Amino acid sequence: MKRALICGVSGQDGAYLTRLLLQKGYEVFGGSRDATTNTFENLQKLGLKDQIQLVSINICDFRSTLQTIIKVKPDEIYNLSGQSSVGLSFDQPVETFESISIGTLNLLEAIRFSNLPARLYNSGSSECFGESGNLPADENTPFKPRSPYAIAKATAHWQVANYREAYNIYACTGILFNHDSPLRPYRFVTKKIIATACRIYKGSEEKLHLGNIDIQRDWGWAPDYVEAMWLMLQQDMPEDFVIATGVTHSLEYYIQLVFKQLNLDWNKYVDSDPALLRPTDLLVGRANPSKAAEKLGWKATHTLEDAVKDMVTDELSN
Repeated sequence: MKRALICGVSGQDGAYLTRLLLQKGYEVFGGSRDATTNTFENLQKLGLKDQIQLVSINICDFRSTLQTIIKVKPDEIYNLSGQSSVGLSFDQPVETFESISIGTLNLLEAIRFSNLPARLYNSGSSECFGESGNLPADENTPFKPRSPYAIAKATAHWQVANYREAYNIYACTGILFNHDSPLRPYRFVTKKIIATACRIYKGSEEKLHLGNIDIQRDWGWAPDYVEAMWLMLQQDMPEDFVIATGVTHSLEYYIQLVFKQLNLDWNKYVDSDPALLRPTDLLVGRANPSKAAEKLGWKATHTLEDAVKDMVTDELSN
């Protein structure tokens, strides 16, 4: 039985990855900064909390990281930790950088110090690419980060690449484009749109306040993406992969899909709020996930339309 340590198990991706690994017969250790006080709401929603071993680990503390890895002796480590909001990173740049870059570095150092044959998956971000124009970004596209979050993710990406080359550690980064699910936190714009629209559908007279709705993104389905994470650690050699659907839509189109699902005219309920504009933002995000298809045999199964339908249905049931 393989052992997996998931750092950041309480998040959206951590919960779905837990489910996938349990289905594959893994012994799963779920890491959180304080496992004694965390409610692990997402794990509870999926009925998984009692099926794994919960451990306290602060990956920004090298001692905590090393002790946990030596104790657990995982075959695979999944680094899903760190501050995950682009918008919040402008308000908390130091915490964002430390939680992502220092945390990743401590995991790499702990693997090196312990001399255990653990394989490391690091969760990267398409935000690192910045504006790539109309050319879909792939694994060879240069990074041009435009937010504190993206800068931190780019730093972690190159740390992984360096340790892979310098110390022969099996470590790789999944450069993930946007991906959603019913477990997405409400601070993310897509979940905010769905939650507000559902409240309006149920009788609320509020308006949906948004920033720039002309931005374009490649949106996927989180359960699809955690399978790509697992596949990356099953290869003979560690490599980085862009994980995305390969299809880009505007935020306005996303809004239209949500309100159409509820038989509402979105134009009546959406207001533009300049206060919600970011200091710097990406206008267009396009992806070329062909390497993942060729080498991992991975392709997204959910379209944006599928994802929106499932998320709206789930929100209405709450």
